[in-house]
Amino acid sequence: MIISRSMHPDWLSNTWLVADREGGKAVIIDTGGPMAPILSKIEELRLELSHVLCTHHHYDHVENNAAYRQRFGCPVCGHGAERDLFGELDLELSDGDELRVGDLHIRALHLPGHTLGQLGFLIDEKRVFTGDTLFRGSIGGTRAPGHTSFEDLRHSLMDVLMVLPKETLVHPGHMAESSIGEEWQENPFIRAFRGLDQPGEQPCLAYGQPASLLLSARDYDGGQKCWVRFEAGRRLDVVPGSRVSFPE
Repeated sequence: MIISRSMHPDWLSNTWLVADREGGKAVIIDTGGPMAPILSKIEELRLELSHVLCTHHHYDHVENNAAYRQRFGCPVCGHGAERDLFGELDLELSDGDELRVGDLHIRALHLPGHTLGQLGFLIDEKRVFTGDTLFRGSIGGTRAPGHTSFEDLRHSLMDVLMVLPKETLVHPGHMAESSIGEEWQENPFIRAFRGLDQPGEQPCLAYGQPASLLLSARDYDGGQKCWVRFEAGRRLDVVPGSRVSFPE
């Protein structure tokens, strides 16, 4: 397997090129990264691009969908629940759907939470591309456009991703790679969900509403990601640290 990455300098969003071998077939996962390094690698390795696989519809992951479709004539694929949000989708995928691309075996994993139709892609049972569900040392938020709920996100993390073999390599939608084993042991949110570390109860305001800060950890962009519980309805959310403040 050959893997190459392009990352947007501002959004820090990854485009992943995955090929079975030199001179073989390949897929692209998300298209928010600059195209030039990916196009150069496709030419260098004489690859045939088969599919564009989208983890979700957010602009920083789909910016170059149309350009790849036009250049290579390959279908753009994503979860059917987000068809209208993509604007144009050639092939709908759902949980458990499988693709054979050359020698690559690709299985779609439905990971709702950050968005309703968030997908992960497990390739050859060795590498998982997690979109904006799981990052190195952090997790996705539940307030982005098209989000569902904290309960969905926790299910996607703990019941779908964390049950994969610990040696499975993680390729997230933003920034650096990791592994399931590393996140199982070191990710502050995963540790809290496992009951290894106890959440706090610090009074705060989240989006201007009274809440309790349960956990704050460094996010992929150098900011903070926060797990909060709102006083009204006791709803749980994962939100950007920039949306959390503390009463004097």
